[in-house]
Amino acid sequence: MIDRACQALAKQALEPQWEARFERNSYGFRPGRSCHDAIEAIHSSIKQKDKYVLDADIAGCFDNICHEALLGKLNTHPQMRRLIKGWLKAGVLDGFQFAPTEAGTPQGGVISPLLANIALHGLEETIVTAYRDKDEPQVIRYADDFVILHPTEEGIQKAQTIAASWLKNMGLELRPSKTKVSHTLKIHQGNVGFDFVGFTIRQFPVGKTHTGKNSYGKPLGYKTIIKPSKKAIKEHTAKVAEKIRELRAAPQETLMRDLNPIIRGWTNYYRTVVSKRVFAKCDALLYNKLRRWAKRRHPNKNMAWIVRRYWLLNQGKGWTFGTEKMSLWRYSRTAIQRHIKVRGTASPYDGNLIYWAQRLKNHPMTHSTLGKLLKNDKGRCRYCGLYFKDGDLIEVDHIFPLSLGGRDTFTNLQALHRHCHDQRHAELQAESIHDKDHMVEEPCAEKSASTVLKTSKRGDSLA
Repeated sequence: MIDRACQALAKQALEPQWEARFERNSYGFRPGRSCHDAIEAIHSSIKQKDKYVLDADIAGCFDNICHEALLGKLNTHPQMRRLIKGWLKAGVLDGFQFAPTEAGTPQGGVISPLLANIALHGLEETIVTAYRDKDEPQVIRYADDFVILHPTEEGIQKAQTIAASWLKNMGLELRPSKTKVSHTLKIHQGNVGFDFVGFTIRQFPVGKTHTGKNSYGKPLGYKTIIKPSKKAIKEHTAKVAEKIRELRAAPQETLMRDLNPIIRGWTNYYRTVVSKRVFAKCDALLYNKLRRWAKRRHPNKNMAWIVRRYWLLNQGKGWTFGTEKMSLWRYSRTAIQRHIKVRGTASPYDGNLIYWAQRLKNHPMTHSTLGKLLKNDKGRCRYCGLYFKDGDLIEVDHIFPLSLGGRDTFTNLQALHRHCHDQRHAELQAESIHDKDHMVEEPCAEKSASTVLKTSKRGDSLA
């Protein structure tokens, strides 16, 4: 725990410095940036021109980074350098077996993602500067996965050679099994389109009524479509099926309480792309699974009785699986919401707090209630008056406590920092709010805090 605390302090010291230097198309493990920004960068690059793509993956990135090359690139205070070198060389104790670490970053360490980004810093610039100004490729990286986009196959092959040479100096290499050359529109080496961070990016030939247009209004003859990948859909539906199987004997409300965060988190992640048909298909698959779940509980009842028992048809809510108290979230209830890519090299450390508060409320992973509260309060905590920033824990609080007769309505809600929320309750207790001589704590509308730009049960990284 002491080492993890020290790593967190070192990260806080190094991160602002490196955030000012990192390349504009690096999106993984960085505050204020997410997978959605990487996808939007890809879309902006190919929406008006079909291109060849090198879909690359670095083999064992975190395990094979050269310590000497990384420490040389850090260029920091000698005392900080010695501290980081100690973490890198600490070794691993597995049971009673000690294994020295000659390469790589600490597995699961707080500072490991930052060190990996520092190690890979410069890859984009090295590749881009090897081309003429009008012939530059687009390099988009998320952690150890990156894609290179270029109009010609020769340009892609040149970029792959440069990338392999640059990575060799850091003790890294491309993974052949996951590195392939494809084309966004035409079949190339048996591939068309590519998958990246759970999305499938591909262009489809279409007629004049559906074609995209360039900046001059000229038809392109194709449409760029980004949607959830088949692998991501398969993994998600398998996870839902396994959860239903685990809870086959549990009450209906328990099943819904466990499924709702899984479904809402997944749909929020994919709500920024062409997902409506996928959501409708997932709804149909989920209905079949729930129907089998219900039939198993009542093998001697007919389906009409089972439907009336577990679906809210009689209440006028259609095919909604639920009870009077709660219902299961349907995939198709999640509205499509386009994501706006982060601006250039902008960073939460650049002091533009208004810009980052605005991005927070509009981010697809921010659920609607919190987003509306942030919009109403202009990105500020109503208790302390400060802007919400990266890493802040946000909780939804009742202005007038429910225990004192307050209503669970939107007008009675406010967004607070977690520590402001705790302090507010402490003040309420200090003012002797009692109910029959017992302290009363207000039930929180969002018991689990929503972490700014970090993963939570309600979704992914925010930006």
